[in-house]
Amino acid sequence: MTLMKRILGSLLALIVVVLGALYWLGTRDDASTGPAAAPSDPQQRIERGRYLALAGNCVACHTARGGPAYAGGTPIPTPFGTLYGPNITPDDKTGIGAWTADDFWQALHNGKSRDGTLLYPAFPYTEYTRVSRADADALFAYLRTVTPVSQANRPPELEFPYDQRILLAAWRALYFKPGALEPDPGQSEQWNRGRYLVEGVGHCAACHAPRNSLGATRPADGLTGGVIPGLEWYAPPLTNDPRTGLGRWSAQDIADLLQTGIAAHSSASGPMAEVVLGSTQHLTGEDALAMGVYLKSLPDTPASTAASAAPVSAAAMELGGKLYRQQCVQCHQAAGEGSAGAWPALAGNPTVTAPSPVNAIRIVLDGGFAPATAANPRPHGMPPFGQMLNDNDIAMLVSYIRNSWGNSAGGVTSLEVKRARAAATRN
Repeated sequence: MTLMKRILGSLLALIVVVLGALYWLGTRDDASTGPAAAPSDPQQRIERGRYLALAGNCVACHTARGGPAYAGGTPIPTPFGTLYGPNITPDDKTGIGAWTADDFWQALHNGKSRDGTLLYPAFPYTEYTRVSRADADALFAYLRTVTPVSQANRPPELEFPYDQRILLAAWRALYFKPGALEPDPGQSEQWNRGRYLVEGVGHCAACHAPRNSLGATRPADGLTGGVIPGLEWYAPPLTNDPRTGLGRWSAQDIADLLQTGIAAHSSASGPMAEVVLGSTQHLTGEDALAMGVYLKSLPDTPASTAASAAPVSAAAMELGGKLYRQQCVQCHQAAGEGSAGAWPALAGNPTVTAPSPVNAIRIVLDGGFAPATAANPRPHGMPPFGQMLNDNDIAMLVSYIRNSWGNSAGGVTSLEVKRARAAATRN
């Protein structure tokens, strides 16, 4: 009995030590600040912050549709429930009017609110931790200038046990390591700038990295693509895999898509169209190209969800080809080459050749509309075919374009189309 008590006591002590270590790792702060080149002139700092707010697309999560800017309320769906973007206007009671620059830095860099509360990672502090203190201060200075709005923050609507915030300490211990991004002396200034925008301010991994069952991304997985939780769109790989990623793109092609919404190999649609509209079209040409240069330096890692292509029957290709000639050939051309500057090519298009066919299906169902940008104010659009074609027709049509003109992405079933219809209705 005494031996058993000793064993149980040792196990209990071990559990306490492990839990304590997890809590410490999950709540620790990081003091690094990164490059500290902030404009000394107050107006220049505010303007810098305004640009960073656009580059980081802060409006997307902090401005509800039809609501005042930065007053919060935007629903953010996740597999664990719905969170709502908080009010970040300088209102003293409901916004961040009582915050200091140190408080704001703590939120971005260490993922903690003003009172030390651990923040849910729907706020991408996992990427924002790489933002320098100088840029965090500039962003805060800009937010202090927006119109204050008295609007209470809506609490998260999460399922148990995800509504137990204390559990975030364990999640953070496993998946979050705070730390500013230091320049790589072995790379060019342009490359370092691109990495900073992609990995930090632009938080591209929030959509373009695969997530595990606990909603975490891992640096080892890179930007290999994944389904965006709650939206059921597929964010394609940003690696240089020639079949599913950016292998056929140039750095300038990437910059063109970011600034105009359309490029030689594809056009922005779905959530990416909104990103271009609200964020990346406002990038300077130098910054957009720097992001392209950095992304072109990534390895040709295949998509994380890549699977062997499902075979397509000759009958499906024949019927899909007939539908293509009836409905699509006028804009996308007989060889899928598209019309430059108007309708994107389908041959080699990452949206078409992605491991998941959901984007191609949803565009056929609901239409494809590139964003109206300053550089491309009157983009051509694609009408919806969801009312005209049934699930089987769309399955054959998408199967055809995914396996023609050098594409070899596999077939699509009518069940996948049915699911995409249902997802479009929910969203």
